[in-house]
Amino acid sequence: MTTRYTASHTSLRTAGIMLVFTVLFTMVMSLTYNATRPAIEASELREKMRLINDVLRPGSFDNVLLDDYVELGPTPELGLDKGGRVYRARNGGQPVALVIETVAPNGYGGRIQLIVAVSVDGHVTGVRAITHSETPGLGDYIDPKKDKDKAKPWITQFTGLSFAEVAADKWKVKRDGGAFHSRVGATISARAVTDASGKALAWAVRHNRDLFAAKNGDRP
Repeated sequence: MTTRYTASHTSLRTAGIMLVFTVLFTMVMSLTYNATRPAIEASELREKMRLINDVLRPGSFDNVLLDDYVELGPTPELGLDKGGRVYRARNGGQPVALVIETVAPNGYGGRIQLIVAVSVDGHVTGVRAITHSETPGLGDYIDPKKDKDKAKPWITQFTGLSFAEVAADKWKVKRDGGAFHSRVGATISARAVTDASGKALAWAVRHNRDLFAAKNGDRP
């Protein structure tokens, strides 16, 4: 009888100690998260703004870009299963360009998240990869920071082009009969980004007016 009581008491005591540690650990993690969240969010905003400055010409807009956006629901044309955002660049209140979040779902390593900037006259002003899992040293050249050609990174070949210069059906890599080159042995990454960029351009041209007319934060 005494043995059973002691074993039961020990089990309850151990469970109680574990519960206390769990509660304390959860509290510490929560406090740490709340304490570091502002710094993390500020870092994310700085990185997003850095990418935007890469795809838009400096001085071409004067609005607070990250505060001027349209919220998208699921948009298959852009590979956005759960939606995303389109940021609107303006100068003196006049439309300048759209910065579109888009996804290439068929990269070699999976989904490639991109931003594509398109001017009001239908020209791509820049494309950048936000996140990807392409093979290091092979397909990751879609990121200019990892592209060995620093003078002319692969992803800059879209800059300045519209459907007037390159027809919609030519927004493919040359291996598929298109206008854009890729790197030997890493065609899949280039194919995915090229296709997604062409689709984003077409979508921007088609929805340009509605996007700029939509109320801030609304869905068009």
